Amino acid sequence: MRFLLTDEQREFGRSLDALLTAADTPAVLRAWAAGDHGPGRALWGRLADAGVFALAVPEAYGGVGPLPVEAAVACVELGRHAVPGPVAETLAAGVLLAGAGGPVAEEWLPGIASGAAVVSLTLEGYGPYAPDADAADAVFTVSGDELRLAPDPGEPSASADPARRLFRPEPGGAPVAKGPALRAAARAAGDWAAFATAALALGCGEELLRATVAYVKQRTQFGVPVGSFQAVKHRLADTLLGLEFARPLLYGAAAELASEVSRPGAGTGSAEGSPGAGAAVAAAKVTAGEAGYAAARTALQLHGAIGYTEELDLAWWLRRARPLRDAWGTPSACRARVLAG
Repeated sequence: MRFLLTDEQREFGRSLDALLTAADTPAVLRAWAAGDHGPGRALWGRLADAGVFALAVPEAYGGVGPLPVEAAVACVELGRHAVPGPVAETLAAGVLLAGAGGPVAEEWLPGIASGAAVVSLTLEGYGPYAPDADAADAVFTVSGDELRLAPDPGEPSASADPARRLFRPEPGGAPVAKGPALRAAARAAGDWAAFATAALALGCGEELLRATVAYVKQRTQFGVPVGSFQAVKHRLADTLLGLEFARPLLYGAAAELASEVSRPGAGTGSAEGSPGAGAAVAAAKVTAGEAGYAAARTALQLHGAIGYTEELDLAWWLRRARPLRDAWGTPSACRARVLAG
């Protein structure tokens, strides 16, 4: 099996990196955390123009997917730049609604693909909270074999990441889809949410490591850069190994998801969430989440007290690493799923 990215996939990642580098995401993050979603929605539109959100939407609804490998490439870049908003949830909603089909898919999927619709969701087994529900155009909830559109995002709950607010959607709302097929669609959506979150966590960890390496090269102690100390080198090397070990697991999970999409009977292109793909996604999620969180701890230790300050842009990545580790599958839940799979 080939795990190397193609030239086109690498160029896709480089183009997103250039777009996001020019977007000044720390300023967008600060605005988003303060409740001003305008800059974030504008950036969301530019990412949609680059094709990011169409990657989870079948061609029948105006998308180009599902394309898990390209989605992994995109989410790693979005994680490296800490793009705010329900990225994983919107991608997962594309898979969920494609599996549900009918009027709700026809109404919402073209908007998700084009970036006109920002969507959050909750699924059974993953907790009651919908990230960034106040900024979403729709919040979908799945209970059993019923899909509902939440009537209100609900009240915010405490979150370690101020730019990733958590909401418990108000119960109720008329069902917009129902039936046995919805359970399979929800399983596939849960896999995609965990998979996208793993990629975001990997990208977050990469940026934390990059910034920390740059910092220890310029910070001096006893007249030499602290990066020349053996203990610092070992800590950074361990962090790098954790991230690099997570990368092939992420793309292995992408390959498993892609094989589901391409198998006979896949219909509109939505996967059914098989145990094999679920176990691969869980392995990627726990490994990337733990590696990203370890990168945050390394960054905080080697930056010293400056790492706690609001003025340091790196603080946004530090606050994001642990929520990404725990979202859409805690480490213990993912390990249990790997063993079961």
